[in-house]
Amino acid sequence: MGIQKPSHTFTKIHLKALQTNHFQILFALSFTVLINTFSFAQDIKKDKPQIKSDIAKDSVTTSLDSLLDQPSREQDSILQDTVPKPKGMLDGVVTYSAKGYVSTNQKEQKTYLYDNAKINYLDMEITAGIIVIDNKTNEVYAGRLKDSLGNYSQAPVFTQGADVVEPDSIRFNFDTEKAVIWNSRTEQSGGYIISEKTKKENDSVYFVSRAKFTTSEDPDNPEYYFLMRNAKFVPGEKVVTGFTNMYIADVPTPIGLPFGYFPLTAKKTSGIILPSFGEQNDRGYFLQNGGYYFAVNDYFDLAVLGDYYTNGSYGFRTQSNYKVLYKFSGNFGFRYENLINSERGFPDYSRSTVYNIRWSHSQDGKANPNSRFSASVNLGSSNYYQQSINQINNSNFLNNTLSSSVSYSKTFQGEPQVNLSLTATHSQNTNTEQIDLTLPTLQASVDRIFPFAPKEGSKKGVIQNINLQYNTRAENRIQTTDSLFFKPEMFDDARVGMVHSIPLTTNFKLFKHLSLSTGANYQENWTLNTVEKYYDPIENIEVTTKVSGFDAFRTYNFNASLGTTVYGMFDFGDDKKIQRLRHVMRPSISYSVSPSFDRYYTSYDVIDANGTTIEEVEYTRFENSLFGQPNKDYSSVVGLSLGNNFEAKVRDSDSTSVDPKKVVILNNLNFSTAYDIARDSLNWSPLRVTGGTQIFNSKMSINFGATLDPYALDSNNNLIDKFNINNGGSLFRLTSANMTMNYSFSSKGGNDKSKNQRDEAAMEESIQSGGRADDLFGKPEDFANQTLNDADRESDSKIPSELYKYKIPWSIRLAYAVNYTNTRRQNEISSHSLMFSGDIQLSPRWSVGGSSGYDLKNNGITYTTLRFERDLKSWRMNFTWVPFSSQKSWNFFIGIKSSILQDLKYDKRRQQDKQL
Repeated sequence: MGIQKPSHTFTKIHLKALQTNHFQILFALSFTVLINTFSFAQDIKKDKPQIKSDIAKDSVTTSLDSLLDQPSREQDSILQDTVPKPKGMLDGVVTYSAKGYVSTNQKEQKTYLYDNAKINYLDMEITAGIIVIDNKTNEVYAGRLKDSLGNYSQAPVFTQGADVVEPDSIRFNFDTEKAVIWNSRTEQSGGYIISEKTKKENDSVYFVSRAKFTTSEDPDNPEYYFLMRNAKFVPGEKVVTGFTNMYIADVPTPIGLPFGYFPLTAKKTSGIILPSFGEQNDRGYFLQNGGYYFAVNDYFDLAVLGDYYTNGSYGFRTQSNYKVLYKFSGNFGFRYENLINSERGFPDYSRSTVYNIRWSHSQDGKANPNSRFSASVNLGSSNYYQQSINQINNSNFLNNTLSSSVSYSKTFQGEPQVNLSLTATHSQNTNTEQIDLTLPTLQASVDRIFPFAPKEGSKKGVIQNINLQYNTRAENRIQTTDSLFFKPEMFDDARVGMVHSIPLTTNFKLFKHLSLSTGANYQENWTLNTVEKYYDPIENIEVTTKVSGFDAFRTYNFNASLGTTVYGMFDFGDDKKIQRLRHVMRPSISYSVSPSFDRYYTSYDVIDANGTTIEEVEYTRFENSLFGQPNKDYSSVVGLSLGNNFEAKVRDSDSTSVDPKKVVILNNLNFSTAYDIARDSLNWSPLRVTGGTQIFNSKMSINFGATLDPYALDSNNNLIDKFNINNGGSLFRLTSANMTMNYSFSSKGGNDKSKNQRDEAAMEESIQSGGRADDLFGKPEDFANQTLNDADRESDSKIPSELYKYKIPWSIRLAYAVNYTNTRRQNEISSHSLMFSGDIQLSPRWSVGGSSGYDLKNNGITYTTLRFERDLKSWRMNFTWVPFSSQKSWNFFIGIKSSILQDLKYDKRRQQDKQL
């Protein structure tokens, strides 16, 4: 044929070999048909395709059918056979191409593809530097190109369906679809499998030899991997291996298993959650956070976890997440711990149980615009956060309130619109163990109705602006304690009530600049809890009898208010630093009158042993009503208030800026007081002053308030009907004051966006539990949940610079609070504290943080936590330390970030010391 036989290194093939005549082509086709017919007869006889055992490692085969299917070749119609192909023929068309050249050796029945070679067969695709097709054995070989310097390029890429393998070389058989792959690398569910030699059995099974399994971001130089001597690999499902052990920086470790199983599925699957083990001083050895994960379906999952301690203590937890796209989502958790201290028979032996229930539910805003259901529940034992031994949640440990709310609201569209809501609430004081419940609260309202408004156009005047509204509220309120919670006794003192109100108002302009509004309000109060009182002369006590049954009282009042807005502008000139100063004042005067409803009051006589009446005591049977009691005295009150806002326009320090910069001096400065005309004494109410501003580019917020009383105190520190200035004092007497300041500042680049996102979930957990939104009390951390979130993956995708970073990012948050009390000449600061927290990023992967404070009143350091975190690329390590206080403890954690191997972790902690 005149074609030079290619060498082993595939250096060059003469293109002259492609110049053949039609006679040569027909002869080659006839010879090929004869050879294939003989091969087919042998295959049918043996009932299976044969692969020659003496094929060289660098030779691969394919059928000559692919050559006949090329459009560049002329095909005779007699070659199109309609007889079914016997076993051994190809099931599809083989197409190939190359950038360098395509050469066919008719004698060897091989096709050579050089430089950016590509071949496609069914769902299989191979790209490589060089590809050799052997038509006799229906095999293909793909390899790399080697230049004169010995460097390799254009490594093969084998793709079949969704599976992608990147080896050094590959040998593939079209008939059996089996392959042998050398130095392959494939990615599966976030993990990499790097194998020296791989045998592809079929579309779903691979056998690997001396393979590395890692989740490192750098698979070419992984910081860790598991060396699998022999393993079975099912793409997208699992890896089953024999003896395997961990290598760290290519150094073998004793961490290994005689066999292993690694799930690779991208879907949620059920499985065992491995526990962590350790030791505690007072409870012995333990296993924590072990259990089972149930992947119920695409909308709902469930994790069941448990703890066990050798002294008999145990814990049980369930956590479930659910989500229906475009409808709703939420999570539910229940935690129970049975805690035993010391040993039975010792004086310090004790046994207690604590529990906590959390539920969060939110509805998609597009699911139903006219109805909405939401829930935020956090209830349980009052001392749960103080006694729980499976978590550290600093913000909740220092918080003394647990709260919950479950609500449903419905809007009925129409004229007028009707709104209905049903809510159940819970509030729990963890110090006093008092629990307040509303089961439930029903609220309904009808939108404003303007009976005299025109059907078209705006409303004008007093008559057209007259409007009325209807509101109602009903409650079943329960007050109980932690010990009676969920017991029948908690309902013994339940109070039930309902209130209806119909406000009638109107508003209009007066003298163009004054806004006048006036109205009346009718209210009807229903209750099922009233009282009767009498005096028992024998016991010399007041006796109160509870009366159950429906009762009601009705009240009404009138009100009016007049207000305006005054603008003041001070122009200092455009050449000044402060160009303009604007002062906005909002004065307002109001008047309200409430009649006396003394008909709802009665009295009883207090008599002595001789039957003589000592005094007459008035009371109302509605004193236990949920929504207040009727007024006994006539009230006529004039209210005065003044709101202020100060802003300035200053010349911008940026010379390129044309417009001046707006600066807020005081967001608000408010004064309010009232005068009761109907009272005989102490007519003036204390003057209340509040204000707030933001400075330093709105980084520092300042809020303050004060109460000024115009009346004096007598020698017993009791309030008297005499002005303080007439009693030898000042115009006002300062009875209370408070001020808070919050300041957060950081270096440029100190606010890490991904880091902030990583903390949002923990802070949301803290807020749901009643904690703070910041980290001034420490960051919430639950050892039962160390999984990797999306913010971690986003942070890991950022490759840090190898250059030295001379600017160290940092951020600091400060909170200052002071309260002053002087109602009875105490003249004391009731509380005075400074809290701070901060983070310093010492390097791209090292960060240090902490939170603490100082009690300026008691001269002591407040609760302190220190945090150290190291990003180890594929691993995460952190250390949390509480150096002192009753909760003195520390925790160390190191583990793999990837969710595939999240059970490979080590955590060690030291619990707080026992308090005697």
